[in-house]
Amino acid sequence: MIRKSLTVLVIDENHIRASIIEAGLREAGHQQVTVIHDVTGIARRIAEIEPDVIVIDLENPNRDMLENMFQLSRVVKRPIAMFVDRSDQASIEAAVEAGVSAYVVDGLRQERVKPILDMAISRFNAFSRMARELEEARCELESRKVIDRAKGILMKSRGLSEDAAYTLLRKTAMNQNRKIAEIAQSLVTAAGLLDPEES
Repeated sequence: MIRKSLTVLVIDENHIRASIIEAGLREAGHQQVTVIHDVTGIARRIAEIEPDVIVIDLENPNRDMLENMFQLSRVVKRPIAMFVDRSDQASIEAAVEAGVSAYVVDGLRQERVKPILDMAISRFNAFSRMARELEEARCELESRKVIDRAKGILMKSRGLSEDAAYTLLRKTAMNQNRKIAEIAQSLVTAAGLLDPEES
């Protein structure tokens, strides 16, 4: 399987350190590398460049700068590898909370850039997959609750068994080419309008 070349954005105010990262990326085969030295208007620049992954190098980050970068990582929804010279437990926890995929303390060496980038992408993909699965499970649970409420309404109003109520919901969904949860939600909403105690 051929992996497409990644578009990488490097954010670093220090030109020398940025060139180390850029050299490491190019040596690893990444030719689409953009380096930004000024973080002013960074969110707009990220939207313009649309990078696959972001590498942030903070030589001596202060609390405000770290917080700004963590806010950025919450918004951009992309793998982010962050290099810092020094850190403390609170900053590490804040990085994890913000969704930074790789937070590397005192580890900026050219030969380490590629494996750290690969790890950041893998971790981001795994986290995204887990978040997606969690959201699907949440939606599934919500759908089940609505279907159960709709079955209860049908059982009460039409004197049906639970199986018969579900069969009626399923048959209606098939006839209308809709999902059972959509039919159930419509029934629950209509019942709530007709009888406020049902809502």
